[in-house]
Amino acid sequence: MEVENLYFPTLRPRRLRGSETLRRMVRENLLTVDDLIYPMFVIYGEEVANPISSMPGVCQYSVDKLLPAVGEVVELGIPAIILFGIPDVKDEKGSGAYAADGIVQEAIRAIKKEYPDLLVITDVCLCEFTSHGHCGIVHEGDVLNDPTLEFLARTALSHVEAGADMVAPSDMMDGRVRAIREKLDDNGYSKIPIMAYSAKYSSAFYGPFREAAESAPQFGDRRSYQMDPPNSDEAIKETLLDIEEGADIVMVKPALAYMDIIRRLKDEFTYPVAAYNVSGEYSMIKAAAEKGWIDEQAVVMEMLTGMKRAGADLILTYFAKDAAKWLKDR
Repeated sequence: MEVENLYFPTLRPRRLRGSETLRRMVRENLLTVDDLIYPMFVIYGEEVANPISSMPGVCQYSVDKLLPAVGEVVELGIPAIILFGIPDVKDEKGSGAYAADGIVQEAIRAIKKEYPDLLVITDVCLCEFTSHGHCGIVHEGDVLNDPTLEFLARTALSHVEAGADMVAPSDMMDGRVRAIREKLDDNGYSKIPIMAYSAKYSSAFYGPFREAAESAPQFGDRRSYQMDPPNSDEAIKETLLDIEEGADIVMVKPALAYMDIIRRLKDEFTYPVAAYNVSGEYSMIKAAAEKGWIDEQAVVMEMLTGMKRAGADLILTYFAKDAAKWLKDR
């Protein structure tokens, strides 16, 4: 943009920064509680609220303890949660993921009965439920793509049958959005949206989550199916494929080190973009705040606003409850 013959002292950008009222009026990006999705972990048992040691303030809840915790989310005005389940028994095919009486399915029914207006999203993957900890069917050490698709589709359908409002496949198998879309449509659930983990990187920021979800792989790693962190153009390809297969919302995970990817997806596509502010990002800030090295509230709000500025329409974050309280105070 060219502005002729207007220089200092005529041009003074500071004029619009002189008061909080004026700064609010010209603010370009605004974080609100409606942008937030709170991740929650559910586990079998009764009266269980297991603190996650690497994620202060986050717990694994049994269903009876989950409901009051969900009530707090609703009270704060947070519109949605995403559920992760930890089964009591794991096997090679992750059968607990798609069992009608699985832990996620039980939690969905309980939540929707108590809080019918809360949007319940479910993570669709097998890693928490498989004995080997990988996101698909394994044969001779290889994670098989095509045989995994039916199990993912069955998992998504079982969640929706239990009352889930949206499903979010996170496995990064090729073709899984199409498989899920067809399974839902064939069973009368064409109105259920899919939020695809479209650009999910093989990241070092997931460490604390693996404690929370008890999902660390028992051998190898996930680099053969999650994206290689140096890649950017690949995110465009992955996201385009998900959109063509029927995704309604696309996601970038992690968020903090991949804001350029959030921006690229937002610029490239007209679809809503979600950003997952992952466990490692959460834990780093919590650890530094506990040491007194940073102002937790200021840093969190700046970070989340940065994700919004990068192009995120939705932010999945373990800071959702704190952010909702801070936004209300403001």
